[in-house]
Amino acid sequence: MRNLITTDSFHIFFTILSGMFGAVFGSFCNVCIYRFPRSESIIKPGSHCPKCENPIAWYDNIPLISWIILLGKCRHCKTSISIQYPFVELITALLFAIVYIKFQFSLATLVYFFFTAGLIIVIVQDLQTWTIPDEITLTGILVGVGVSLLGMFFPEQGLRIENPLEAVDGIALGALLICLMDLIVILLMKKPGMGFGDVKLLSMLGAFLGWRGVLGSLMIGSMFGSIIGFFVILYYRYIKNIEEKIEEENKNTNTDFYPIDPIASIFLGISSIYLMIRVLISLKPQTSTTFPDEIINGFLYLIIAFLLFSLLIALISIFLWRKQFAKIEHKGIESNEKDLEITLQAHYIPFGPYLSLGGFTFLLFGPELISKYLQILNIVK
Repeated sequence: MRNLITTDSFHIFFTILSGMFGAVFGSFCNVCIYRFPRSESIIKPGSHCPKCENPIAWYDNIPLISWIILLGKCRHCKTSISIQYPFVELITALLFAIVYIKFQFSLATLVYFFFTAGLIIVIVQDLQTWTIPDEITLTGILVGVGVSLLGMFFPEQGLRIENPLEAVDGIALGALLICLMDLIVILLMKKPGMGFGDVKLLSMLGAFLGWRGVLGSLMIGSMFGSIIGFFVILYYRYIKNIEEKIEEENKNTNTDFYPIDPIASIFLGISSIYLMIRVLISLKPQTSTTFPDEIINGFLYLIIAFLLFSLLIALISIFLWRKQFAKIEHKGIESNEKDLEITLQAHYIPFGPYLSLGGFTFLLFGPELISKYLQILNIVK
């Protein structure tokens, strides 16, 4: 009984400590959210008021507490400090505590602290500026592959993936799915899709969570998007009454213009080829007590057909982009990037926050959700 009490006290102490560390890290997240879009260093200068530019003393920079003591105002110029700052600190503290409760005292806890902080930065910055910071996604992709190496050497530490190939598969699948959806939207509707930032974000989730994490994050994120998006669409269409303005703008859109991103097309093509090779390698005699080998291999052939379709979309997109680019170059037409901007009224909420929520949910409950889903299908008893 005494050992049980000691163990519980140990975990309670580290849960509280994780929350405190999360609050401190949430303060750093606020710095990144403010400075990344402005291409400013997150190291120098130190924290200062953006209005009067006076340095913020350490006692005015205590997470949550200083904002409450100062009543949400700068000590020097009395300018209001956004409630975003304590809110991000509080959310980060809570999520860090949840991560510790899930993974306990392990290497996974430390790794996923930083992963969670990155997702928080992505969510807030994407909501504010409709941009996803490369500092998080590109760095995260490399770190995710490195973490998979740690998982291979330390399999008992609770890391979600333990094979670098699984991380690479996740990166490729993440790039393929978003690029494919994006280009299909562009080809059919002739208007911008989700954007390349979402490609890098889902690839980062794949690097940390593997190909299962990509599918799970996309499905869970889409579910969140359906629920939240319904109410946001309801607000903008029927309360703000902006639908007529959007339709009028769409009528004036040049239907001969395809806003295709050639980089996305190249990524789609490379990902399709890589994943086809991986699936073809898997086409070997399977040992299964549930399904015959023919059904398993038939499913793999369907995946190959899907990947061939993706490769075809990539080739068509590159062809149309080259054709359009040549036409613009020949006529000396300047493309107006402002016409291609994604607006809140036209698309309501960026997809990055939904993907991030899906990724964090899968991080906590992914294996359990997969196991439950397979049980429902009577694949695993």
